[in-house]
Amino acid sequence: MSARRRVAVALGACALLAACRSGDSLLQAGNDAPPTSSTAPPPTAAPGETLAPTTTAPRATTTTTPLASLPPCPVDALDDVTQPVQITFWHAMSATNETALAQLTDEYNASQSKVRVRLENQGGYKQTLDKYVQSSQANRPHVVMLPEYTVQQMADSDSVIPIGACLEASGYDTSPLLERALRTYQTEGVQWSMPFNVSVPVLFFNASAFEEAGLDPADPPVSLEELRAAAQAIVDGPGNRVGIAFDSGVDSGGGWFIEQWFARAGVPYADNDNGRSAPATRVLYDGELGVELLSEVQSLILDGLAVTVGDNPGGQDALLKLADPQQPAVMTIATSAAIGTVKSVLDGGLIPGITSEQLGIGPMPGPGDVASAIVGGASLYIVADKGDAQAAAAWDFIQFLISAQSQSTWAAATGYIPISEDALELDPIRTTYATDPRFKVAYDQLLAGPSEATRLGPVIGPMLEVRTVTAGAVAAIFNGADVATALRDAAAQANALIAAYNARN
Repeated sequence: MSARRRVAVALGACALLAACRSGDSLLQAGNDAPPTSSTAPPPTAAPGETLAPTTTAPRATTTTTPLASLPPCPVDALDDVTQPVQITFWHAMSATNETALAQLTDEYNASQSKVRVRLENQGGYKQTLDKYVQSSQANRPHVVMLPEYTVQQMADSDSVIPIGACLEASGYDTSPLLERALRTYQTEGVQWSMPFNVSVPVLFFNASAFEEAGLDPADPPVSLEELRAAAQAIVDGPGNRVGIAFDSGVDSGGGWFIEQWFARAGVPYADNDNGRSAPATRVLYDGELGVELLSEVQSLILDGLAVTVGDNPGGQDALLKLADPQQPAVMTIATSAAIGTVKSVLDGGLIPGITSEQLGIGPMPGPGDVASAIVGGASLYIVADKGDAQAAAAWDFIQFLISAQSQSTWAAATGYIPISEDALELDPIRTTYATDPRFKVAYDQLLAGPSEATRLGPVIGPMLEVRTVTAGAVAAIFNGADVATALRDAAAQANALIAAYNARN
């Protein structure tokens, strides 16, 4: 059993998952005060059994993991080294993003004489996680980049030095760092990793097609109601166009976007404060908000205002639909981390008839009229039991990567969000944000959200597996399945996955 599970448990309150106080649609709940509390016990489901739609969140179980019970961070171990300490960094960047990471690493290696970092590209987040899980501790790297859905799994692995230990041992000042980015990687009072390549979903759209439909590119839709109105104007306008392309990908429209919408509405996606005060035991997305959200998106497709491009395995299909010569979509939702790459592709003339000047970027539409989003992308973990000097070297490298100048350079090159507020005062991102506000949409959207647990997104042990099950339900809904039934069945499968994971840990 993980050390973090061998601690005392205390009971606390959790918010009721209910409609907003005005009695309006739950899709408008994003700006309301937190709902009142409930003490109703949760129903449970055996594998294959279905539950009635969830209407309340159970009372939270709060667990606090003492930092002293976890591996320490020997931040001073570099002081006496006499030759460079070699460390390996497993990452998942590609294309423009990989080039930018390599340039930062070269700059770090040239800036000092005590540490040498070797980059090893593992091909993608899932490949990196799979290799990490399948490797022995001796064969793992010193630093590993892993996405936000791995927080609980890495915390339970007993294989990493929590970044919180490094922050405490070094007295590191976290005040310039974005609180929401940091808190995304916290559970039970522990900062497990350091956010680095932070992204959120944003709206990509063809600004020229917007204007031709009588829409203002400077005022893209923010709420789902505005999205429907814009899509209708596009369909009614010139050309054979569709309003928006959705996908049902696990890490996008099928899984991740639902987490985004729940957080934006301030409604818990999972129990125990979204799994942040104690390990989650069940999902809550089969309740009123989930049914209403997916019904709204389904109606856009059924009414001919939107299309689905399916699972979008390469992450490009929804974006390529904007360049479809037969029936292009004018809008789609994709990660802000793609902005730099998409702009480069368009500047290279690879998409006939569309230039980067026509690329519009807006906040991700969702419930309510405040465009907030939760953190995506990945964070950096320091692997334990690799030697004190190596751990100190890993921490030194991470401090360089999150410095204001590094984050300014990184954000300008990639479209990722700088996690240091001080980075905005430095070039190149200062000039980039001033001259090309499209790059700043993601930053502003992240800052718009508060930092309570319901607004940060879920932390679940088998998060990727839960997303996969959820994405299957979303794909069925996009193709006309009954929304309530699909979500109820998916929630039962997700709860079985969580129960099995929790039993193993």
